[in-house]
Amino acid sequence: MQSLLIISLKLLANDRGKFFLLIIGITFAVFLMMQMLSIFAGIMHRAAATIYNVGAKIWVMDPSINTQTDNIPLPSYILDAVRSINGVKYAVPLYSGTGLVKLNNGNYQSATILGLDDATLFGRPNMLSGDIVDIYDDDAYIVSKDTEFVKLGSPKLGTTFEVNDHRGVIIGHAEALVNGLFGSPTLYTTYNRAITDLPQTRFTMSYILVEPKSEQDIIYIQNEVKQLGYIALTKDGFVEKNTNYYLYKTGLGTNVLVMTIVSFIVGLSIAGQTFYTFVLENLHQFGALKAIGAKKNELITMILFQAAIVGFLGYGFGILIASIVIALAKLRLSNYASLVTIDNLILSFIMVLIIILISSYIGVRKVIKIDPFDIFRG
Repeated sequence: MQSLLIISLKLLANDRGKFFLLIIGITFAVFLMMQMLSIFAGIMHRAAATIYNVGAKIWVMDPSINTQTDNIPLPSYILDAVRSINGVKYAVPLYSGTGLVKLNNGNYQSATILGLDDATLFGRPNMLSGDIVDIYDDDAYIVSKDTEFVKLGSPKLGTTFEVNDHRGVIIGHAEALVNGLFGSPTLYTTYNRAITDLPQTRFTMSYILVEPKSEQDIIYIQNEVKQLGYIALTKDGFVEKNTNYYLYKTGLGTNVLVMTIVSFIVGLSIAGQTFYTFVLENLHQFGALKAIGAKKNELITMILFQAAIVGFLGYGFGILIASIVIALAKLRLSNYASLVTIDNLILSFIMVLIIILISSYIGVRKVIKIDPFDIFRG
């Protein structure tokens, strides 16, 4: 069997034109699939930027919330009720809203404003410059130094501005673990200042951030919050809810799916047609092998081996090129949202396997029907 595999490899490599065309076809398909899947993963990662940057283990919210940008205020008594649940180490309020910032040059810029609990500052970012304690100063704000930082004029420490006609002062620059998606800069301040500077409804809490005493207490806390008429999601659960909304309730998921399927069809058509032509041109060799005693299953193994070689090479080159393009794009375009994940790699690999199997099936049907007598007579 080893000798037959060596022969199949030589047959494949001898026709260099079709060999490289097969690899290029699958490479191109994998490249397109990885681009679409990575862009979707990157968009979803950035869409959950606030969830990642705040880092709370449990988020208590209104059941109607679909994404992190939704702001459905919670009644004040819910905070006390959550704090009284067994297994809750502590729970603090978080304000999340949008404010209209007036810059010194007279321009206006919409910004996401996060109000942290005054007592604990739970969810505070890592400071790149300035002191977090200065957030208690009058009119103090911390700006997130993410990709949208320049929209606020790249403010330095001490820069003043207005938020809904209230004075604000930049007292620090914060690290952004995940850049935002929606083109809005992020400002941090205290909870009480946020609800003072921004117009409010009757209730002011956007979320309640909960730290459980242990991982085992999470399910109990979630059940207790559910009895109050609200939901408590872990960080991963909130990210999943956020992703599912964009995937199933907007056109984003459909568009990515369509483009991924198109990429798959392109790779399948190129690989299938080229592989079938390759088999036709090598029918004499396969017929000769069958005449000297090669069995059908051995010929099928040879075809599958050839398809696997081409598929794995195309997959490897496709991933390599896609990764290089994504890396270069991120270096030049700060807002470029693309992320290579394990799930993307696995899904692309599965699609390549399907392309290999279908292409092999096309070739196998032709090979197993070979009559050695017809080959030698021709």
